[in-house]
Amino acid sequence: MTATMTAATTRPAHRNPQVLRWLGAYTASTLGNSVYYLALSWTAVSSGTPAQAGLVMAVSAVPRALLMLVGGVIADRLGPRRVVIASDAVRCLVVLSLAAVLFLTAPGLWALAGVALVFGVVDALFLPAVGALPPRITERDQLARVQGMRGLSYRLGAVLGGPLGGLAVALGGPATAFGVAGLLFALSIPMLCALRLRPLPAADKAHDGTALRDLADGLRYLRGHRVLGPLMIVVLLSDLGFVGPFNVGLAVLADQRGWGASGIGWILAGFGTGAGAASLLLTVWGRVPRAGAVSGWTMTLGAVAIGALAFASHLAVAVAVALVVGVLAGLSGALCNALLQTECDPAYLGRVTAVSSLMSLGLAPLSFPLTGAAIELWGVEPVYIASAAICALAGLCSLVVTGVRRAELPR
Repeated sequence: MTATMTAATTRPAHRNPQVLRWLGAYTASTLGNSVYYLALSWTAVSSGTPAQAGLVMAVSAVPRALLMLVGGVIADRLGPRRVVIASDAVRCLVVLSLAAVLFLTAPGLWALAGVALVFGVVDALFLPAVGALPPRITERDQLARVQGMRGLSYRLGAVLGGPLGGLAVALGGPATAFGVAGLLFALSIPMLCALRLRPLPAADKAHDGTALRDLADGLRYLRGHRVLGPLMIVVLLSDLGFVGPFNVGLAVLADQRGWGASGIGWILAGFGTGAGAASLLLTVWGRVPRAGAVSGWTMTLGAVAIGALAFASHLAVAVAVALVVGVLAGLSGALCNALLQTECDPAYLGRVTAVSSLMSLGLAPLSFPLTGAAIELWGVEPVYIASAAICALAGLCSLVVTGVRRAELPR
């Protein structure tokens, strides 16, 4: 390792040029993703029926769920930097090509579905790789701060991406919006190319067989780990209990209370503000003592707040409760990610991140139709209470399982 690399990696994360390049690339990519999804939904609704638009938007979920574990193997085999660069390059080329087609003609929904399918495949590669990068560019004692910075970046992309995409559509139509998304993906590539990763001492023994054997090896490693194995169950339970109330349930709640679409926006803004505040706190603190126990308690308290949201009779109260949920869920989620990255051997991090992403983005959304059906049968309040109980079970697992409860972030 060169003297330059050693000096860079010993700096605090917020002063480390390597981390700042990664963060800038991640922010540009997140913004591009937000603009892309807004442009895709607008174009799909304009080109077909709402049901057809929904199918177009759902196409990317299938390859993302099916190929996520394969993406983890590829990230560990080829290195996360290469995979992330290739992912953003493909997204850039595909979106710019679609923008050019839209300037010339009006393609059918099949073209939009094809682009969504490509994005689903790319996401399956991108998500494990981007999660495996931080331990390769900074020291272990800075990973919690990096997770806080990543959370801030994600919130920034979510907040600014929608208005930016809407402005692009208003000024030049969907083609312009897709063009903006493509340029944002392109902006991330030079910063990613400038990253220099630390070598992996255990790389040779981490993937010495076929891809299937590598995957099985990663799953065995995860199953036998005293912290990471139980942590995957915690992630699945917390997301299963959270995504239903804050997606399907929130729309029904706002309709029944007469808050309308603007009410949903205010509640989501409250949640985003709270989650952003949690990310900022973690960025400033850099380390939380007894991280495993703190994560468990914040999950449990967050579960209580989720259940209380169903009984808020006024919009202002609901926004305040959502803000509390955002703070607690944001802190527990960031701590879980930080523990995952510090406990995991970097040679297996792509595969472990793939399993975690599959739990959050592949399995948890399956609760959407179940949440809707349950609300029709029993109403909003019982479903929110049941969802809160699932989140509380996740917190309880964190507190009961000794390995997770005693897990610490490095000093």
